Amino acid sequence: MHAPTSVHAVANANAAAEQTTPTAQYFIRATSSLQERRPLTLKHGDTFAVFDHNGDALAAPGSPEGLYHRDTRYLSGLVLLIHGERPILLSSTLRDDNATLTCDLSNPDLADAAGQIILEHDLLHVRRSRFLWKGACYERFSLRNFDDRKRTVRIEVCFAADFADLFEVRGAKRKRRGTLQPPEVHENRVQLSYLGLDNRQRRTRLRFDPAPQTLTAERASFVFELDPHQAANVVLDIACDASDELPVRKAFSQALRASRQALRSSASRAAAITSSNEIFNEAARRSIADLYMLITDTPEGPYPYAGIPWFSTVFGRDALITALETLWLDPDIAHGVLQHLAANQATGYDAAADAEPGKILHEVRYGEMAELKEVPFRRYYGSVDSTPLFVMLAGAYFERTGDLSTIRRLWPHLEAALAWIEKDGDRDNDGFVEYGRQTEKGLANQGWKDSHDSIFHADGALAKGPIALAEVQAYVYGAWRAAAEISRALGRVERAAGFDQRADALRTAFDAAFFDETLGTYALALDGKKRPCLVRSSNAGHVLLTGLALPERAAAVAHTLMSPAHFCGWGIRTIASGEARYNPMSYHNGSVWPHDNALIAAGLARYGFKQEAARIFEALFAASTYIDLRRLPELFCGFARQRTLGPTSYPVACMPQAWAAVAPLSMLKSCLGLSFDQARLQVTFDEPALPNFLHEVTLRNLRLDGAGADVSLRRSGSAVVVDVLDRKGSVRVLTIN
Repeated sequence: MHAPTSVHAVANANAAAEQTTPTAQYFIRATSSLQERRPLTLKHGDTFAVFDHNGDALAAPGSPEGLYHRDTRYLSGLVLLIHGERPILLSSTLRDDNATLTCDLSNPDLADAAGQIILEHDLLHVRRSRFLWKGACYERFSLRNFDDRKRTVRIEVCFAADFADLFEVRGAKRKRRGTLQPPEVHENRVQLSYLGLDNRQRRTRLRFDPAPQTLTAERASFVFELDPHQAANVVLDIACDASDELPVRKAFSQALRASRQALRSSASRAAAITSSNEIFNEAARRSIADLYMLITDTPEGPYPYAGIPWFSTVFGRDALITALETLWLDPDIAHGVLQHLAANQATGYDAAADAEPGKILHEVRYGEMAELKEVPFRRYYGSVDSTPLFVMLAGAYFERTGDLSTIRRLWPHLEAALAWIEKDGDRDNDGFVEYGRQTEKGLANQGWKDSHDSIFHADGALAKGPIALAEVQAYVYGAWRAAAEISRALGRVERAAGFDQRADALRTAFDAAFFDETLGTYALALDGKKRPCLVRSSNAGHVLLTGLALPERAAAVAHTLMSPAHFCGWGIRTIASGEARYNPMSYHNGSVWPHDNALIAAGLARYGFKQEAARIFEALFAASTYIDLRRLPELFCGFARQRTLGPTSYPVACMPQAWAAVAPLSMLKSCLGLSFDQARLQVTFDEPALPNFLHEVTLRNLRLDGAGADVSLRRSGSAVVVDVLDRKGSVRVLTIN
């Protein structure tokens, strides 16, 4: 076969779809399925990478593959060739802690120009080991000859950098782009660069050790003479905007040690989970590993980026919910999220950014399109729920840790957030928080279901704003209650009483406006004319989360959520089947989202529906057993569960996604009724229940301000028995049955 002339030729040969023009707002183009490609991902800090199972990046139309740094693709192509041919894949895997990607490859049958086989397949072995560290991708190619005679082997590494903005990769079309600069080629390194329309130069530097026999702006070629069983290796680093000049191999070794040490150090903070089910143990380990891979250290502390490939950046809502889901096992995450969002809280009005004083971030982007305001996300505040979730998390963090000094520092930011809820958040002074974008570039829908068609009436007509979402009122209720508890701790008793009064008033008004007896649950939303969107939605489950639902409504809501129209066997659908816009393949109108289910399970458990919460837990665990690496994706399709078949993948779901990755950990906590009382140094299990797939669970390193406990829970008949294995300090463990 004739060798491709560049990495672009390889990519084009593997392209499966043509580019199409986007029709919906900031949507993610789905010309091909991420699940079909089954990409492998790495992340560190503001850098992430997406590769195929060969370890290559083939940036064909519809493909997200490449190396990204701060929302720009710094490497769009990377292909390894043996004598001009792509190797045969043997296997590829990520380490359990996500530290490195390893790909094992072999040579195909290689023929000369006349078609005669000159090297049979599987005589050469290539192992590619790769990781990310501080804005660079490091790789070592190890080549070994398993033939019984000496071989001359030609290895080529083809590469390219398109410097595409992430939104371009997602499908956006730009009228103008910046300029690719002339490449700089030296003995063992190449620099590719791009001058953007924002007048910023972005540079990709590739370095090789040993130096290639030939090196151009798009290809490095190596020739090795290998005796039988002899090995050779090449070290490559690919740096984004690099300035250091450590020798290549030394840089590789230092970065490898530092990256593994950093992962071990951060993950050691978390409580450890083991169980009687080894498959669940694998899933739990992957959840923890994905969480800490997605965490980026900010000046204010650890912050979980939302997901790879499309959302590897600061998102307010996603991080707040992720922190709530993981508060029981690592409170430091919540501390970092609260501090970072407080540092970036809006202080004034900016219509283009949907910013108002006190509002909490929705999203931050650093790419060229954001800098030029081609998209509004440079620092964007267009989410209606981040602000009440911020106050909710602060209250939950204080309850979990008793860290009053942090809460005292946060108090001015909490007051600003509460003022936004009361003023700008409540546009018509009716006690409900509504949203409506301030410019046409802003997001049309600003709850977690932010698709353009996700909020609608029973007949399918799209709701017109300002829109008050059911779950947002639940978060506001939680925020008022949290503010009351914090105020009492700070000695502001009168303020606390006022916040409780607001919560009580909201509870009464919400029930009157949102609950529908015929529907059997809460309306999805109120539109701008205060007409309820009488649609059965998963949003109603969030009403249980914070206690907003009146106790007499809980059974009806639980029954509706667990009915076959909602519960598909893999989890609860976002929209029940039979509703006008129900589509199990849609992003928000019939799909299953793990984080959504985790929050619903927490709400069900709060109202005593532990068995229903355990059913949801079992459903999502069962789904994970069919998915690579036991990873729950951002979402999957809402088709009904069938025997011997796994769930149906959503084509462009992010994986890993922070709030999905930790959903099983949150559901375990909900089923166990686990809570912490810092003042009393007490860990409580309130009517613990275990799903059918777990007979026993052991939790280690349950921390309480220097104290802690290791606890085992096992099923005994219809009850769950709690045993304390070890204590540190004077911590008490209480079981309520």
